[in-house]
Amino acid sequence: MYLTAETKVLEDTVEERVISEEYKIWKKNTPFLYDLVMTHALEWPSLTVQWLPDVTRPEGKDYALHWLVLGTHTSDEQNHLVVARVQIPNDDQFDTSQYDSDKGEFGGFGSVTGKIETEIKINHEGEVNRARYMPQNPCIIATKTPSADVLVFDYTKHPSKPDPSGECNPDLRLRGHQKEGYGLSWNSNLSGHLLSASDDHTVCLWDVSAGPKEGKTVDAKAIFTGHSAVVEDVAWHLLHESLFGSVADDQKLMIWDTRSNTTSKPSHSVDAHTAEVNCLSFNPYSEFILATGSADKTVALWDLRNLKLKLHSFESHKDEIFQVHWSPHNETILASSGTDRRLNVWDLSKIGEEQSAEDAEDGPPELLHVMVCITSSSECKLERQKYLCEEVEGVKAN
Repeated sequence: MYLTAETKVLEDTVEERVISEEYKIWKKNTPFLYDLVMTHALEWPSLTVQWLPDVTRPEGKDYALHWLVLGTHTSDEQNHLVVARVQIPNDDQFDTSQYDSDKGEFGGFGSVTGKIETEIKINHEGEVNRARYMPQNPCIIATKTPSADVLVFDYTKHPSKPDPSGECNPDLRLRGHQKEGYGLSWNSNLSGHLLSASDDHTVCLWDVSAGPKEGKTVDAKAIFTGHSAVVEDVAWHLLHESLFGSVADDQKLMIWDTRSNTTSKPSHSVDAHTAEVNCLSFNPYSEFILATGSADKTVALWDLRNLKLKLHSFESHKDEIFQVHWSPHNETILASSGTDRRLNVWDLSKIGEEQSAEDAEDGPPELLHVMVCITSSSECKLERQKYLCEEVEGVKAN
């Protein structure tokens, strides 16, 4: 046992060194890859991140104000839903030749102080597994908790600093699940319609705009029971208000139509991967195209018109994939991230292009860019840690 423990410590030490070295190499090359790099250490790890759509451009300033939704994953301390303000310089302010080694920053954007700061902290029941704002009213944020309930907060109705008592006081409490989960998706076409995926093998649908029958509790409008294992993710179709997809540990992708008379059988079901399917994303430009990510280390491309045939398999990740996300600016650009500490950016238009042997060593032709995501494997040890990719509006790779 002593030798085994000693070997484990040695392996962990070597892994930490490799991770640190990879990150240093990536950071050293950031001036050649990006217009701007900003780093910010959170007080606690966050299992979720999402840009809010609001952007403010203060008069006479050389930056714009953006906002992020975050959560906390503390040890035994109070958890919070967090809204953070981010100062991002205007495009004409970038100077990639400037590097501040003390701040670990490229781009020459003045002092680091105050560029990313917490604006609102709201007490939360346990860690925030996921948080998503409602498209029709971004002040309303739904969260997944370690319990079965989904919570809804209107952050304009809460003080900027949390109640010292630690009491969590959501504006709505959504009931229907029996266990926790991670998947959460608002309908961009029907205001107030929210989907949630759970470890209890189900997907729940609520209409929060209808309001609670009594108190602050809202029961599920429908519960979809087609999966036979943990449902990892769920997503509304972006162009059809009644269609959504779900993926699960049963290795299946299911497409559902809320107009159907049954909630136990999907419209379409396909064996999508050879391991658990962790995530999915519908293309915002095409009504037929979607992508799924899996524990089998691949991203799969699908066409709703013929789900029997996988369009393409993106292969470069070295470990499980936990997030896929389409670019809001380009219909052929897709990002994926996972426990290999990589955020890969793919370009569908380059699939099948000829490569030199040297280029092929770096990955397939459709692999546009690779970003090193984290500096320590300690985050990997968080239970069911999700690695997320979010696009920074107006800040693009060269």
